[in-house]
Amino acid sequence: MATPYITVFCTVPDEKTAESIAYALVESRLAACCNIIPGLRSIYFWQGKVQDDAELLLVIKSKKEVFSSLKEKIKSLHPYEVPEILALPVDSGNSEYLKWLDENVES
Repeated sequence: MATPYITVFCTVPDEKTAESIAYALVESRLAACCNIIPGLRSIYFWQGKVQDDAELLLVIKSKKEVFSSLKEKIKSLHPYEVPEILALPVDSGNSEYLKWLDENVES
């Protein structure tokens, strides 16, 4: 069963960027919660070469209806030319958590 909630993945180059984006999203009520996961290694193709970089992952809990604003906020703060911003639907979850999420993201 589909819900109005999403989980957004966004990789960042360093902790300062992760914190800046996470605080901006939560303070503006575009996200109820952002997890910062260190220790990623990303291998990807960019500008004709294979790249291998250390990154952090932001796991952002939000709602579909604010995704456009959330995406623009991330892009305005992100140092990458093409930041990874991927939204995945939340099919189900703990009803108390989803209620809390709903109450903490402004529509």
